[in-house]
Parts: sequence; C-alpha cells; structure tokens
Amino acid sequence: MEHIYQCQSLPEVREQIDRIDQALVALIAERGIYVRQAARFKQSRSEVEGGKRVDQVMRRVERLAGELGADATLTAAIYRTMITHFVADELQAYRERYANSD
Repeated sequence: MEHIYQCQSLPEVREQIDRIDQALVALIAERGIYVRQAARFKQSRSEVEGGKRVDQVMRRVERLAGELGADATLTAAIYRTMITHFVADELQAYRERYANSD
C-alpha cells in the first residue's frame, strides 16, 4: 500500500471506508464479468467447478494477504464465499447452455 491517509476524525475514517467499499464492490462486479466470460470457454462440469484453479486462486490470495498485511483468515473466507457464489452462477449458465443445445 503506497499511502495510507492519516485521518483526523471519525467522519474522515468513514469517508475512507466508504471510498474503499465503492472500489471493492466495483472490483467484485468486474470480477463477476470475467467469471461469466470464462464460463463460455468451459466444456465440462468439472472445468466449471475448477478444483485446481480454486486451489491456485486461494494460495495466491492467501500469499497476497500476507504480503499486503491483510488478515489471511478473513481474506480466505471472503474468497471462498465469492468463489462458491461464482461457481454456482457458472454451473447454472452451464446447465442452461447445454439444456438449450438439445
């Protein structure tokens, strides 16, 4: 993290948190767009479920959490929740794609 603003009041702290929340939600939305794009390229249910890829992502974000000073347990929990949601979303799209190809 390049620069952390030293807040002088609770309203300033809340303003920074709100700014971060805006960025996080925008990034989650952007990640979801790429996940949906990835789903188009997957040819099997096992590819959608992506066990190896999930493990890869989890190792990477846990390492990043350590490097950036984030709570590794919290980071892992957030990512597991996000990945679970995105995989379910991809599975639904996969089922719909192959149900409509009959």
